[in-house]
Amino acid sequence: MTRVRISDDALALACGADAVADAFAAAGCRVERVSSWGMHWLEPLVEIDGQGFGPATPADVNAILDGSSAKAIGNIAAHPFIARQQRLTFARAGRTRPLSLDDYAATGGWQGLDRARAMLPAAVIAEVTQSGLRGRGGAGFPAGIKWQTVAGASGTRKYVVCNADEGDSGTFADRMIMEGDPFQLVEGMAICAHAVGADQGYIYTRSEYPHAIAKLRAAIVLAAPRIAPFRLEVRVGAGAYVCGEETALLNSLEGKRGEVRAKPPLPALSGLFGCPTVVNNVLTLVAIPHILSEGGAAEYARLGVDRSRGTKPIQLAGNIRHGGLYETAFGITLRELIHDIGGGTASERPVKAVQVGGPLGAYIHPDRFDLPFDYEAYAAADALIGHGGIVVFDDTVDMAQMARFAMDFCAAESCGKCTPCRIGSTRGGELIARILSGARAPDAVESLAQMRNAGKRARSLEAEVALLEDLCETMKFGSLCALGGFTPYPVLSALRHWPEDFGLAREAIPA
Repeated sequence: MTRVRISDDALALACGADAVADAFAAAGCRVERVSSWGMHWLEPLVEIDGQGFGPATPADVNAILDGSSAKAIGNIAAHPFIARQQRLTFARAGRTRPLSLDDYAATGGWQGLDRARAMLPAAVIAEVTQSGLRGRGGAGFPAGIKWQTVAGASGTRKYVVCNADEGDSGTFADRMIMEGDPFQLVEGMAICAHAVGADQGYIYTRSEYPHAIAKLRAAIVLAAPRIAPFRLEVRVGAGAYVCGEETALLNSLEGKRGEVRAKPPLPALSGLFGCPTVVNNVLTLVAIPHILSEGGAAEYARLGVDRSRGTKPIQLAGNIRHGGLYETAFGITLRELIHDIGGGTASERPVKAVQVGGPLGAYIHPDRFDLPFDYEAYAAADALIGHGGIVVFDDTVDMAQMARFAMDFCAAESCGKCTPCRIGSTRGGELIARILSGARAPDAVESLAQMRNAGKRARSLEAEVALLEDLCETMKFGSLCALGGFTPYPVLSALRHWPEDFGLAREAIPA
């Protein structure tokens, strides 16, 4: 009987994977539902004896089975999109059944936990520190330092919280892990719990991820004997973007309004229910089992550049031909990612801008595409790596409207606690609207009065641009959290690199 493997990832399901699977089953095949390889432009992707076919439809089944299909892509593992990657976090992607304990154990699962539990907690933290692992959720804070702080904090109870509230545009790596390799997240959290002295953990995710929630809950039940005495629960939020901020997330976990807390105290000292708490992102925690495997920390530290060590799962989205999940060591450039790997725009038009790091990330101009993908290089360029989402735009995009969207998004998603975010975002949207209204007024000057009015308009626009920049500075340094603090990144990058979209002369914008 022919064994056919088809992903049950949410994206594959949205593209019709269930119907394709049913058609193969009706043709007498044994169908296995596996995790996604991450080549999303080929979903639903069918695998038979390592050979891939996609994107498949039920009508393609006979041709695939008799070897005449035009949708054959050859050996999946040898495909350039997969073969060029350095997969550690996503080593099982496309290869294992998400809820099979046998598949997980056969591919190295639980080795990190077994080794960690044979070590002293301090030694586990030392290996995490040695690896150079930094938080993969946005800020890039060293994981080992956070764990050490929690381990050394006084308290009768400690917690491990996984921030799985993946809300950035163009990001899906967390969802792919939760749906495709949930035991890896469970194992990473159990290792963290041993290292810091916690006996309870929570995975906080959003209600928009029903498949991930179901997979996680099933995986926790199956893995419970393996991770005991550590206990783990899934908690579901209502989809507020601000709950991706760690203190707003903790408030939501406690049953309170999802509102940012002032810091200090840090969650590592006074977090969930006032107890010392590790809050790490999904991609941070799933790196842990590999790091705690024999020699894993040293291998991880050898990858990457400068202080950005290990690999980064990068998500290619937007107007791009080959969208999907690409894991590689830090240091790769946007030019390689977008053109060599992503194949350029799906529209076949020139790339105008790329946003990295979600809706609060800077827009990067094509003349900066050789910027190496690492935390310090992006920070020096007034940009963010964030969760690693890359959204591509072609030359039809209006960057002034994208800047205005950033302010409107912040206004809609603000928790309302601090003035720079709550009011600044609203005033920022109004300012951009005024700039557009003034800059795009008729240019014809037919009289002395109109010439004077044109001069006044120019001076007024200059004042409005200066006011917008001052407002962005206030938001950047005065907001309680990254929602208000990072909103200036897309606004100012759009203004400085594409002033013509605002109807402004390039020399009118400070460098």
